[in-house]
Amino acid sequence: MNVMSPILAVTAPVFAMVAVGMALRRWKLIDDPFIQTASNLTFRVTMPVLFFLSLWRADIQHSLHPSLILMFAAATLLGFAGSWAWAVRTLPPVSRGVFVQGSFRGNCGVLSFALAASYFGDYGSSVGGVLAGFTILIFNILAVLVLSFYSPTLTFNIRQVLKDLGTNPLVLSVLLGIAASWYGLTLPVWITKSAEYLANLTLPLALICVGATLSVLAVKESGRAALQASLIKIGLLPVGGCTLAWLFGFEGRDLLLLWMFLASPTAAGSFSMAMGAGSDARLAANIIAMSTFISLFSVTGGLMVLRALGH
Repeated sequence: MNVMSPILAVTAPVFAMVAVGMALRRWKLIDDPFIQTASNLTFRVTMPVLFFLSLWRADIQHSLHPSLILMFAAATLLGFAGSWAWAVRTLPPVSRGVFVQGSFRGNCGVLSFALAASYFGDYGSSVGGVLAGFTILIFNILAVLVLSFYSPTLTFNIRQVLKDLGTNPLVLSVLLGIAASWYGLTLPVWITKSAEYLANLTLPLALICVGATLSVLAVKESGRAALQASLIKIGLLPVGGCTLAWLFGFEGRDLLLLWMFLASPTAAGSFSMAMGAGSDARLAANIIAMSTFISLFSVTGGLMVLRALGH
């Protein structure tokens, strides 16, 4: 109980907000237009403000963890390569890109960041903000690469990918936050207070939208491919990545942070990318739903195991 209580105090509220989103959608208190508008508001306004404030207020020398970023990248690349090799052996070409994307692309900007901020406070917000910004870079490049490989309509254009990343509000907010912290930027109190109001909207609104997009029916209809991708994403990838990190000397809060980011369920954005690539969008939706439901237990269980082991 000494291990379980602090973990549940962090993970239960996060996943409870996801459940609230599911309930509100089922009760028809929110609908698709609301979800689309709220998700757009979160992506373009409130979350960039949250990331900027988190990094601006942080000691940036302690927030930048190159070794943690490199380890996350190494685990992601291994998961990407391994899931692609498995997809080639077991799936038809139309489903391979979606399967691979669902196996490595996590919902780090919302769920992982929420867990990190709740568990570690300001330290989790600052380090998590940097790590979330990096995930946007690596996830988008790898997703476009694998989807375009099997897509009849999408082509891999590195210039376009970099252009999209260069105008991504979350990437820009991370870079601006780092620069503001580094140079000691000061802002009037009324500006920071107003920004805090916006930032405080982010996680509840984003988590509700995550829950509202889930479908119990999609989980029931998910086939073997969706289950395999989900188990890779929230099982093999975080367990393998954290084991590798431990062998390289990672421990304590860095190992816990790595678990939070590697064990996140498949990102909702993978569905729209699959649709745009003309790929198996239904498989993408099933992977998102199944991985999110299973992660309710796997994320919490993994944190409990790590804490029980002394991390």
